[in-house]
Amino acid sequence: MTLRMPRLDVEKRVREAPRFRLVADRHAAKVERVVRQLAGWDGTRPLSFRKRAVSHQVPKRFDNRTKDFKIDVSDLDEILLIDPVARTCTAEPGVPFDRLVEATLRHGLVPTVVPELKTITIGGAVSGCSIESMSYRYGGFHDSCIEYEVITAKGEVLTCTPANEHRLVFQMMHNSFGTLGCLSKLVFKLVPAKPFVHVRYETFTTQADYERRIREVFEAQGSDGVDFMDGIIHAPDRWVLSLSTFVNDAPYTHCYDWVTVYYETTAKRKEDYLTTADYFFRYDRGVTNPTPRSFLGRLLFGKVLDSSLLLRIAEKCPWLISRDRPTVTLDTFLPLSSFEPFIEWYRASIGYFPLWMVPYRRVRDYEWIADGFFDQTRDQLFIDLAIYGLEQPEGRNYYREIEEALFPMHGLKTLISYNYYSEDEFWRVFNKRNYDAVKRITDPNNAFRDLYTKMCRAARGAPEK
Repeated sequence: MTLRMPRLDVEKRVREAPRFRLVADRHAAKVERVVRQLAGWDGTRPLSFRKRAVSHQVPKRFDNRTKDFKIDVSDLDEILLIDPVARTCTAEPGVPFDRLVEATLRHGLVPTVVPELKTITIGGAVSGCSIESMSYRYGGFHDSCIEYEVITAKGEVLTCTPANEHRLVFQMMHNSFGTLGCLSKLVFKLVPAKPFVHVRYETFTTQADYERRIREVFEAQGSDGVDFMDGIIHAPDRWVLSLSTFVNDAPYTHCYDWVTVYYETTAKRKEDYLTTADYFFRYDRGVTNPTPRSFLGRLLFGKVLDSSLLLRIAEKCPWLISRDRPTVTLDTFLPLSSFEPFIEWYRASIGYFPLWMVPYRRVRDYEWIADGFFDQTRDQLFIDLAIYGLEQPEGRNYYREIEEALFPMHGLKTLISYNYYSEDEFWRVFNKRNYDAVKRITDPNNAFRDLYTKMCRAARGAPEK
């Protein structure tokens, strides 16, 4: 007869093990260093963070944030504990997803959502609400999180969960972009995985058929054997839906880290096989905006010019970025019911293709979205349309035009790129009441700027007062 140890005893033994105590002590020392740095702030400049990983916000030529007083959090990048029984991971925010996936796969597990670029960090995925092709089932990466450790601007260390006294702090860390204190530790869920992914491509000529199929897969929620769903809209009459499944074996595998651009193959192949890690990072050389763009350029430089290096170059050489007409890189989120009217507007007003499409399950009425925003739509399924690589003609601001088009369609856009909202417009989308309530707890002196100022003004180099 096999005796099974109670779950609480297993957890107790793990956390009392010498290695775990050593890791916990090392983490505590890092947190103490951050607290000491915060105490040394002189109040003359806004605070922001210096991290080891490159920022995955869209680089901007005149970003005021480069002049901030920097709090060094570069050593907060360790995986602290993987619990294969509870299927959870405890880690520091600077852990990049490529290293996380490598570690969790050893246990036959992966995060519920893995963003498309290898060096996006788990902390960045929380503060920026990252999604990917398992999002039609699980929502965003932040929806898998069950506990945060947050260091306030005053140096207080809070443990935040969806159910404790800091539950609003927990929820408002999502989409906060470092304006509500320092996220120093995360606990999040993992799901079972297999070594390979089998991808199948279904092609449609009309949006109506495309939407119908998306809804069918969404309503099945994995019971049809689909683990991943995303797609590429190559043209107004070529809509490709990628439906993928974890598998134990593969007759062959492809890896898209050099010459071949992954999104282009979705219009040519009926199916494909990738290792699980290669599937997660199939877009790492660019989604619909690969660099270099030419075959020869990729042949010569494609192995070294990954997303991280390109972002680092832009960070170090901001003068390379267009002064007046930066290339459009943004994600729009639309209720499925607004998908058709938005595409109709988009084709008439802009008409740029290809687009990346990621269905997203709205897991809850998020506290960081303005009160009443979700009252305007009953959709549980949203569509992320990613517009990457669109050049702006002289005399037009596509960023602003898209912002204005989204309002009547009950849509919103991510804040990682250029934002032109007025302050009133901004707080019609995002929840100022909840934001201010948490700001009073975690940053009462506004050391980290408020969200509107940081993302809509400072990021563009606009006057902040």
